[in-house]
Amino acid sequence: MKIDTLAVWHQMLENRDPSALDNLLAEDAVLISPVVHTPQRGKAITGKYLIAAMHVLVNEHFRYVREAGDEQGAILEFETEVDGISVNGVDLIKWNEDGQIYEFKVMVRPLQAVNKVHQKMGEQLMAHNDVVLS
Repeated sequence: MKIDTLAVWHQMLENRDPSALDNLLAEDAVLISPVVHTPQRGKAITGKYLIAAMHVLVNEHFRYVREAGDEQGAILEFETEVDGISVNGVDLIKWNEDGQIYEFKVMVRPLQAVNKVHQKMGEQLMAHNDVVLS
């Protein structure tokens, strides 16, 4: 059965519960991050980064302000605040015919926000280095 990717994604963020990532991510998923030089390849590492990003970015200020897409993917613009720094970003998500995400690219602006997200993501990944999806 095909996953309704965006519905699952939005519900996961609303509930702040990353458990749906196990089914949502394809085995060959790739994460392209604004703060990591090389793409992160594989379901486990992609999930780890997305979980850390949820902890850093998805708070009471987080909201998607624009969405566009088709049957193969979506572009979601978001706004949030992290430690008093306004963050504006875009999630570019591509999924396969089963609805599983195989590429997740994130872009963030302005530079202050990139620096803050980099710092906080590093803290999350170091604190939760045992978080791995099955």
